[in-house]
Amino acid sequence: MFDGLNMSLGSLSLLSRAQTRSISPENFDGAKGAGGMATDGTGAECARDLGRGWKISPSVRIEAGQTFELANIAGPGAIQQIWMTPTGVWRQTVLRFYWDGEQTPSVECPVGDFFGMGWGEYAPLNSLPVCVNPGSAFNCYWEMPFRKHCRITVENLAAESMVLYYQVNYTLTEVPNDAAYFHAQWRRSNPLKAGEVHTLLDGVQGLGHYVGTYLAWQVNNTGWWGEGEIKFYLDGDEWPTICGTGTEDYFCGSYNFDRDGQYAVFSTAYAGLHQVIKPDGAYRSQQRFGMYRWHIMDPVRFRQDLRVTIQALGWRSGGRYLPLQEDIASTSFWYQREPHGEYPALPGRDGLEIV
Repeated sequence: MFDGLNMSLGSLSLLSRAQTRSISPENFDGAKGAGGMATDGTGAECARDLGRGWKISPSVRIEAGQTFELANIAGPGAIQQIWMTPTGVWRQTVLRFYWDGEQTPSVECPVGDFFGMGWGEYAPLNSLPVCVNPGSAFNCYWEMPFRKHCRITVENLAAESMVLYYQVNYTLTEVPNDAAYFHAQWRRSNPLKAGEVHTLLDGVQGLGHYVGTYLAWQVNNTGWWGEGEIKFYLDGDEWPTICGTGTEDYFCGSYNFDRDGQYAVFSTAYAGLHQVIKPDGAYRSQQRFGMYRWHIMDPVRFRQDLRVTIQALGWRSGGRYLPLQEDIASTSFWYQREPHGEYPALPGRDGLEIV
């Protein structure tokens, strides 16, 4: 353990010289002793009889097309927890994290998918690094160290304005040489072409380890859809070093996630099928699923490069596999040394839209 980071239940009694700070609309820059000083904000009218210090600025409004700077922090330090509850269109609200003055973000992802809510609808999620609680409270506990600087932005690509309540809790502390930077990347195949695989990650270069997968998966056929294998290509692999045995197996389930002829939702510390959206018999025609798998106890380590793919397979007559043409949106989470490789361009509003 090093000062101010990697805290666990067994180390909570240890003293530290690290400094705790928190950014919110009541303290935009996280300065010591500067919280609750606002004289204007989204709560000013509600507090008109109470005055300064009484919830004057609990949230921000982000207009259509606007990018809001959520955090701008001088290091060294580490993000320890993020809480937010965004209104608006979650798939069209984009989070970006920049470490140490880099020009391209290490995290670029729709806010809903980052927190396991890729379909724009609330579902309970209870895991170690991410939890989503009623009514729509997004919480992240991924550790995110930085040495010189951290910048976080939120872009509203939707046609309407949105309101964002948020809090970024962090520590100012020394960061050791072997601490890597947190990364997250979003990709979508809509639809996946028949006979092709969905690529979660490609072009990752350097030393690092893969720590998590979230999939928002729409099924466009009847029948079971999860026979496909996930594959990890490590350090120049032509054929994968890690090859799974089925989609539900990778997400720590089995036999189609089926109990008594129904999909059984579950949400655990490291894996879950936490969301099943069923057709309604009218306009909602497709089944949709949300799944996560966190490699916290079993990170996938690479020295030079990493590529990750997953197949979409169902069944056809004669006991034969059927390549499927699904809508698959993936978010991959990993740590690595900078600089990171080039990310695919994030699509525009129409390419992000859930239809």
